Amino acid sequence: VQLQASGGGLVQAGGSLRLSCSASGGPFSNYAMGWFRQAPGKEREFVAVIMRSGGVTSYADSVKGRFTISRDNAKNTAFLQMNSLKPEDTAVYYCTAGRIPFSRNWDAYDYWGQGTLVTVSS
Repeated sequence: VQLQASGGGLVQAGGSLRLSCSASGGPFSNYAMGWFRQAPGKEREFVAVIMRSGGVTSYADSVKGRFTISRDNAKNTAFLQMNSLKPEDTAVYYCTAGRIPFSRNWDAYDYWGQGTLVTVSS
């Protein structure tokens, strides 16, 4: 499975961005889809995950209420809508796919995209 993340960019604090993750080469609906991020000098951290059917989601406390993960299985694409962005959201965001039903642990996932940079200015 190949994953292509897009939609990152520079935005002012309080603004919004929508990240997309396009998948190819595998049965998209068989995979849970996750988003992780890594800021400079920091470890990779969990952001959000959505189950295969899209019925169940989970978020890191730091983004709950501001970010929304979704998926369109017909289009083999997952999304991360990010609202009320803060400077501390600045990071490279990675989409990931896993055969596991659901996980917040990065090492549970099988496939990773190349990352897209989100920069939030104060």
